[in-house]
Amino acid sequence: MSADDIKVRLEALGQSHLFEGLSQDQEKALLAQAAELHSQLPGGLDAYVASAKKLLQNASEGINPFSSFNPSVPDGEALVTGTPAFLSMEAEGLKHVAASGFVLVAGGLGERLGYNGIKVSLPLYEAERQRSFIELYIQHILTLQRKSGASSPLPLAIMTSDDTHDLTAVLLKENKNFGMAEGQVTLMKQNKVPAMMDSSARFAAKGGVIETKPHGHGDVHTLMLQSGTVRRWQDQGIKWVVFFQDTNGIIFRALPAVLGVSASHSFDINSVCVPRTPGEAVGGICRLEQRDGSRTVTVNVEYNQLDPLLRSTEAFSSGDVADPATGHSPFPGNINCLVFATKRYLETLE
Repeated sequence: MSADDIKVRLEALGQSHLFEGLSQDQEKALLAQAAELHSQLPGGLDAYVASAKKLLQNASEGINPFSSFNPSVPDGEALVTGTPAFLSMEAEGLKHVAASGFVLVAGGLGERLGYNGIKVSLPLYEAERQRSFIELYIQHILTLQRKSGASSPLPLAIMTSDDTHDLTAVLLKENKNFGMAEGQVTLMKQNKVPAMMDSSARFAAKGGVIETKPHGHGDVHTLMLQSGTVRRWQDQGIKWVVFFQDTNGIIFRALPAVLGVSASHSFDINSVCVPRTPGEAVGGICRLEQRDGSRTVTVNVEYNQLDPLLRSTEAFSSGDVADPATGHSPFPGNINCLVFATKRYLETLE
């Protein structure tokens, strides 16, 4: 796209202020930056601005994005460790481990934890020795690879950011991928997006440069498609894609059972959840059906939106209350660990 085309596009999107007071060289540099951002964003700058305007307007008007949906308890399995049901699902899941790929969302630093470094290098202090989260995860995957009898290495993709990319690459190189084979690990760097200066979705800029900020974890799906990773994995026979977070050290202990649930139910998406008490500050997984019957989704609803949503319906007029039998909310807690069926995942991304 030419510089003239990008300028016309920016002006049409209400971004004329970006050119005020710029020299010819500054404008040229800004247009080159805008063209790069346009190429990186799904749907380009047009879709990004349109989405931002809608979200900002909804936020300013206090609109609940779920107001047109009726909630219900989602389908799934409630497994208790060591029970016959858990062991049955675990045995089923072990049959599918050899066809699984793993995605680690690791774009953050450990600042909030008082740690000066990337979160995946945070140390775990164990009885025998000290190791990092990334080493723990890789050792889990290698153990699953060995126990499943996989004929080829189980792939790991890691989403990084400007803050973590180089540090993650160095950590892996210095430790020889903690035992993983050459080419078994893929790094995908998350791009930044234009920052907004007001509720009209005008881009912030300084000195002829559009200010950018890190985007959300959802970027991992864009990167999985744009990098060709999910297509390559499918061609390699990967049937399940497992997403996990950068500081959840015990998730792999449940993973075979989780895969068993996905395979047994033919789930396109499976969210791993934990018991949740009503009002607890963690999102709840809900099944939401559009009131006109046109759409049904199973999705995380943040805790501050969940209770008002439930109270707006006849079926849950008392809000987010405990099930008398379990003492927990019927809407389980989201921990951002998901399993996707590769075929449907790729079709949806494309």
